[in-house]
Amino acid sequence: MDNPLYYCDTQDGTDSPPVEAANTFKDEKKVLRRMAKQLIGSDEPILGNELSAPYEVPQFPIEQLESKLLTVRNKSVCPSVSNNLGDQDDFDNCEEYIPQYQRVNISGEDITGVTTEDLHSASKLLEQAIEIRQRYMKHSYQSFSSDCEHFLRQKGSVKSQPKLSVDKLSLLEHPVHAPKSDGDHWDCQFQEDLGCSSTLQKGVFSVYKNKDDLEAKRPLDFSYPNLDVFVRDMQLMCALIADGPLKSFCYKRLTYLSSKHQLHVLLNEIRELSAQKAVPHRDFYNVRKVDTHIHAASSMNQKHLLRFIKKTLKTDGGEKVCMNGDKEMTLKEVFESMNLTAYDLTVDMLDVHADRNTFHRFDKFNAKYNPVGESRLREVFMKTDNHVGGRYFAKLIKEIFTDLEEFKYQNLELRLSIYGRSIDEWDKLAEWAIQNDVYSDNVRWLIQVPRLFDIYKSNKNVDNFQDIIQNLFQPLFEVTNNPASHPALHRFLQYVVGFDSVDDESKPENAMFDTDVPTPDKWTSSENPPYTYYLYYMFANMTVLNHFRNSRKMNTFVFRPHCGEAGPVQHLVSAFMMCESISHGLLLRKVPVLQYLYYLCQIGIAMSPLSNNSLFLNYNRSPFPDYLARGLNVSLSTDDPLQFHFTKEPLMEEYSIAAQVWKLSSCDMCELARNSVLTSGFSHQVKQHWLGPNYTREGVEGNDMTRTNVPDIRVAYRHE
Repeated sequence: MDNPLYYCDTQDGTDSPPVEAANTFKDEKKVLRRMAKQLIGSDEPILGNELSAPYEVPQFPIEQLESKLLTVRNKSVCPSVSNNLGDQDDFDNCEEYIPQYQRVNISGEDITGVTTEDLHSASKLLEQAIEIRQRYMKHSYQSFSSDCEHFLRQKGSVKSQPKLSVDKLSLLEHPVHAPKSDGDHWDCQFQEDLGCSSTLQKGVFSVYKNKDDLEAKRPLDFSYPNLDVFVRDMQLMCALIADGPLKSFCYKRLTYLSSKHQLHVLLNEIRELSAQKAVPHRDFYNVRKVDTHIHAASSMNQKHLLRFIKKTLKTDGGEKVCMNGDKEMTLKEVFESMNLTAYDLTVDMLDVHADRNTFHRFDKFNAKYNPVGESRLREVFMKTDNHVGGRYFAKLIKEIFTDLEEFKYQNLELRLSIYGRSIDEWDKLAEWAIQNDVYSDNVRWLIQVPRLFDIYKSNKNVDNFQDIIQNLFQPLFEVTNNPASHPALHRFLQYVVGFDSVDDESKPENAMFDTDVPTPDKWTSSENPPYTYYLYYMFANMTVLNHFRNSRKMNTFVFRPHCGEAGPVQHLVSAFMMCESISHGLLLRKVPVLQYLYYLCQIGIAMSPLSNNSLFLNYNRSPFPDYLARGLNVSLSTDDPLQFHFTKEPLMEEYSIAAQVWKLSSCDMCELARNSVLTSGFSHQVKQHWLGPNYTREGVEGNDMTRTNVPDIRVAYRHE
């Protein structure tokens, strides 16, 4: 029945609201507006002509904006940050601070979507997998998720471990910019010679305190998971990811996380944006970002390389740069042999950019490292060990460093290669870095080891796989025992943060192996060992080395290989067990159990969608936006700017394309930047300056929005 106050029948048969109805509409509109303000928790004064719908334009937008800013400043910014940086008491009051935002919760008796029996089974299997990772990380001095550590501690399977920065620290003692290195940045302490000995047996180094212990075969207790334990754990993990009920459970959880994030954005996007607007000075451009996956040999863009080659040809044309048989060739003669002059060179002629022909063709992609298709030019301009001592490559890298220091907020973790073909590679690399002063406060180094045993074997560079391990790790054990034995290497290693394993993952291989596999000293066939074999023996030796270096108070190393770009999923299983973080991780999209484990353990994943677009996976099919929504610890990286990028700032190019294609918000971008700093190998002290002195604390307590520009709402959502 029609309400008489709202409608009346007129003589001409039309419905029209009377005066009472119009007044009722106005009153109802005021009531609804008041209710809406109560629902969103706003204490701002009600403006007379303000409209509630977000798509309607208020008559007083400036007043509305000011009231929002005032509210956010009072509520969303920690008092110690916004008002008094030196007042420690105010900062302590933030411990109970919980951001106000719309939370999404599920109520009811059964909220998991699976039976109780399947839930108990899934929980036990996931706990087992997390315990395996925790054991391997503890052995190797790599970081492990604090949330998982708390969970295992509650279960009683892990003893309490001390944490960095347990006490809250003063903001005044940690300004936003880390102090620049003064004086000689290669200067460091040289510890005395310990007199230890090291031997390599069955592919793993052992350290002995003295010659008597060596003769008695009593090595120091630098424990690592032996091959039998590793194979057993690996087989258990592979069985776990194939478990049907567990796959169903993890798939449902991942789908729930995606849906929950979508609802969170719908309900809280405006609040997050308002919180960012309330922070003075800080925005996406001036928060710290680290390119955690970039190769030094391709860290410049193609135009930069072209300009450098032209300039060098004009200024150093008479320099002898390489050998042609027994004869030395000048740079000018090299170009004359190609019938080229500096004027002829163009970006198109360099032909270093990846195109549609490199898709699923890793061999063609590797050929793009040769400018103008000439391996001589690659040797002259992009190698550290050549006829000119890597001088041109050092100049090129230092020009990139100059740009970085101008950009101020961008940082790199460049990969340099150690091949394992000869014992003196480490010394040559360290001498190159120090003699050419290749250093920047914005840069740290990772050492990439190509998986090319089959090529070295066919060229008779090595006799067995153990030769590669010896060439790779023996100098490191020697310099740890006695820094004076390799002085340049000791200085260089203070800026090396870890190891990487690189090559084409799509090569056919036997992904699984058991305890019957030949040990490295007996691997003499021309067949290349599988990916997991490389990873295990690198991990085992790195673990022993980290024990040794930690006992001498030296910096330790982490393991961050290329993984999950292509090939079998067992690559991701071995990386879950042994690696602090990985690069790529595309295949996680096919394995819900592993993806959920990577989420639970917050394993860093440096993704390069533009690189994948040219090699293995079209941009629009990238799982990156799904990983981000679900809360995996992802960040953006460039991989190879020479092949994939066009501008002077390849990392910003990567962010901008991702933001346009996937409609990322400013909050998403700042969250990615913060993830990249957390994943990176920069020191704890530097991260305290970049992220806040208490960044290791969990949740909102560890977030300093004045440095990260990530709203407390987003941090609280991820933590909860």
